[in-house]
Amino acid sequence: MEAGRASRTSLIQNLPNMKFFIDTANLDQIREAAELGVLDGVTTNPSLMAKEGITGKNNILKHYVDICEAVDGDVSAEVIATTFDEIIREGEQLADLHDQIVVKVPMIRDGVKALRYFSEKGIRTNCTLVFSSGQALLAAKAGASYVSPFIGRLDDISSDGLDLIAEIREIYDNYEFETEILAASIRHTMHIVECAKLGADVMTGPLSSIEGLLKHPLTDIGLEKFLADYRKGNS
Repeated sequence: MEAGRASRTSLIQNLPNMKFFIDTANLDQIREAAELGVLDGVTTNPSLMAKEGITGKNNILKHYVDICEAVDGDVSAEVIATTFDEIIREGEQLADLHDQIVVKVPMIRDGVKALRYFSEKGIRTNCTLVFSSGQALLAAKAGASYVSPFIGRLDDISSDGLDLIAEIREIYDNYEFETEILAASIRHTMHIVECAKLGADVMTGPLSSIEGLLKHPLTDIGLEKFLADYRKGNS
């Protein structure tokens, strides 16, 4: 009996699981998402740092460490360099900050070269600013740990970002690439649901989109009725 239960538990733990990342540099929001019990990691970048008033290289590096200490899971930290040597220098500095750091590299020629370099050095990477399945294929070939298709930005120019998720999923499954699809530029709750249906490995979005999954008017109506009936019976 105990052996059978242990076997079922192991099977459940090994099942695929869509990861939830929060896209922010706000520590309060990160902690709030973590307390919800569904947070698997964080993505952030210099723009999000600036939004929180965090500027200056040393302050930004310290804040990356603070984020790592606030959450269990991967934390994507973005390089601002655009040349190979500078991407390598900056990426290695970021990776040295904390074991949870994943180096975020742009989808450019020198970025792809850097992905291969980091992969061979055992440094995990997130290839960002991906807008086509061809770019995603290059990132996977170069050894990226994650690839970040920006679905919301595609929607903004009247192109269906969800179609891109489906294309990348098909290509990665065809060749058993280990690169994880990290759906980025999530704008609303239905983006999360649709990405889950299409098989994205990860989604990253604002706290509002994650919390939006909690909401349904019939839940509110049902809860109010339960509470009203309880009050009647205990008045």
